[in-house]
Amino acid sequence: MEANGLGSQDFPELKNDTFLRAAWGEDTDYTPVWCMRQAGRYLPEFRETRAAQDFFSTCRSPEACCELTLQALGMEVTMVPGKGPSFPEPLREERDLERLRDPVTVASELGYVFQAITLTRRRLAGRVPLIGFAGAPWTLMTYMVEGGSSSTMAQAKRWLYQRPQASHQLLRILTDALVPYLVGQVAAGAQALQLFESHAGHLGPQLFSKFALPYIRDVAKRVKARLQEAGLAPVPLIIFAKDGHFALEELAQAGYEVVGLDWTVAPEKARERVGKTVTLQGNLDPCALYASEEEIGRLVQQMLNDFGPQRYIANLGHGLYPDMDPEHVGAFVDAVHRYSRLLRQN
Repeated sequence: MEANGLGSQDFPELKNDTFLRAAWGEDTDYTPVWCMRQAGRYLPEFRETRAAQDFFSTCRSPEACCELTLQALGMEVTMVPGKGPSFPEPLREERDLERLRDPVTVASELGYVFQAITLTRRRLAGRVPLIGFAGAPWTLMTYMVEGGSSSTMAQAKRWLYQRPQASHQLLRILTDALVPYLVGQVAAGAQALQLFESHAGHLGPQLFSKFALPYIRDVAKRVKARLQEAGLAPVPLIIFAKDGHFALEELAQAGYEVVGLDWTVAPEKARERVGKTVTLQGNLDPCALYASEEEIGRLVQQMLNDFGPQRYIANLGHGLYPDMDPEHVGAFVDAVHRYSRLLRQN
């Protein structure tokens, strides 16, 4: 990674490492908090400036990761207004795998993402750490087979049942693409990485353990090994498998420092199930941000009580929605900081 000039950056000194310390399981003075959602999908000022412009010329940010990874593998991606990314030529037959590019070339196709990460890290000026992202193999596979979003994932699951060997071949290709992409993000300046398995809940325990979990584990193992080989410092890894509550124990032992929870999981029960070996992240219902600021404060207080003060990163149980009031997001963040300091005084 040093060869491309990305691994040898002199970045501004990090002034606030609370999130990273919580991720590594160290004690913190207050609970760190962040929210998922790419800026262009949520912040009004981004939405207005982007409205009439081509998505891919304005949203080449680390967060547009699913679409970017698949583009780099040779999948055509178009933007459908009001619907999001769409793949006009999804994978329908086993032979369609032959038209995918060599996964080893993916990182070189995404040089502009690494440049964006480096630029963002510099502009943050050490105020907070920078988190890199990627979609997990099964989630990427669903986009490739379904051609976009789907309420049932029936076509992707049909592959698992009818073409298990081809499914594993595709998931291996995606894993091979993800590893250098994630390592490249760290070399470019990312200080933590989150892998998100957005469609875990469509699988259920058996399919998840067969077609998702092995690749989630493999990504963590290989990324850590590659970072070491490249002489890069280790970064905490976060796994967020939405609706994957049936696999909490397995995810806690999959090689990630942090396990993200959606809002359908009771924090105390999650903590009982995973023990103190990992940091938990989550899990306020995103729609709670439609409540009054006073009510948001009450909900945050309950959430922090349930999770406990340490080995915990506050977040929503999923991403912010485009119509959410930034003032209410601010109230959420402030409430976490304020109440978590009070908790530690008791």
